[in-house]
Amino acid sequence: MTGLWAVLITTFLASAVEAIEMVTIVVGVGATRGWRSTIIGAASGFAVLAVTVLILGAALSVVPIGPLRLVIGALLLVFGLQWFRKGIMRVAARGLAGIGGSDPHGDAELWREPGMDWTAWFLAFKGVVLEGLEVAIIVVSFGAGANQLGGAVVGGVGAIVVVGAAGVALHNTVRRVPRSLLQLVVGILLTTFGTFWSLEGLGVSWPASDGAILGLLVLYVLTAVTYITMERNRALGLSPAA
Repeated sequence: MTGLWAVLITTFLASAVEAIEMVTIVVGVGATRGWRSTIIGAASGFAVLAVTVLILGAALSVVPIGPLRLVIGALLLVFGLQWFRKGIMRVAARGLAGIGGSDPHGDAELWREPGMDWTAWFLAFKGVVLEGLEVAIIVVSFGAGANQLGGAVVGGVGAIVVVGAAGVALHNTVRRVPRSLLQLVVGILLTTFGTFWSLEGLGVSWPASDGAILGLLVLYVLTAVTYITMERNRALGLSPAA
């Protein structure tokens, strides 16, 4: 029984780290681009993930996650850097305008067409598939290694449910953030995860492992603050235009 609880708790905590990254991406994209396509993308990701787990089973423990991280990390960088740049320009131009009201510049990012927003769908789908696959590998590795697959499954699924519920509970709070600022935040997050995953996929060993994500996050926040300050000074005539 002690072994079962050890596997369950360890798997829960390890899976929670990946689940937090998954929920961060999904909630950020949903609040920035709109929820309909984002939810469909996340649901599609879970469907693909479920089929993959059923087909591959224990073979997931030997899936080469490196190339997958490289491809998805590079794609996240493409989207993240675009939002990063737009967020800097809009926050520099408008400050924190929009708190408690509408932000017309940010609202323009919302998808208002009747069809699917494939950008939101794709970002949510990628986040769920990559992080979900890593959760599945954690579950299979811990469960098979300790001969406690049932407990490992409970720990992994429990982490996704708990973190996902927290994300749902907080999404209304996220929606009250000015969309120009939210776009910058999401751009920073996507760029951070994209940098981390793509370089990991190239074989880079990050110092402090997943703790390096916090260092990258601080780096991109400081970069954003620097460029916002430069843009505002230029707009006010305090520094010459480039």
